[in-house]
Amino acid sequence: MDTLKEYRAVRGQCRDIFTAKVKDYGTSWRILRPVSVVDQLYIKAWRIRSIQEAGGVQKIEDSVEGEFMAIVNYGYIALIQLQLAENDPQELPLNDAEKRYDEVAQTIEDLMLRKNHDYGEAWRHMTQESFVDLILTKLLRIRQIMGNDGKTLISEGIEANIYDIVNYALFALIQRQCPR
Repeated sequence: MDTLKEYRAVRGQCRDIFTAKVKDYGTSWRILRPVSVVDQLYIKAWRIRSIQEAGGVQKIEDSVEGEFMAIVNYGYIALIQLQLAENDPQELPLNDAEKRYDEVAQTIEDLMLRKNHDYGEAWRHMTQESFVDLILTKLLRIRQIMGNDGKTLISEGIEANIYDIVNYALFALIQRQCPR
């Protein structure tokens, strides 16, 4: 098992999609308010859960893997948006968008390595259903934090929850693509 190699491989697939979409659409996602990005994440996670509950039956052919990749990329978008000011340009040059993506990705990877050390790769024993349920839980927490004007008393904030969402989605992708 080489977690870092597997992690970077699936993250690389997500980055390739991000780059292609920026080439196709520019950074049109810059118009999204934080709650809208959270809703996009919620829609993707809820769709995976619906497919899981329907025994894998689906009427739209977009793959579950594609939905997890979208969760990764919307997570990165959310974090990039949090770094930018409202008066920053809506359209970012491709190289700037990629640079910001890579910086966020490195921060999340560093966190994954620390947590993976402490938790002993417990994620390898989790189910796809648990990943989705945890992602949905984190999204509901983010909505509550937003309703509290971004303030928490003792809990992690929005960014920390998004970091976990991205890592859960990446772990789910590793499990799907690199079965043991």
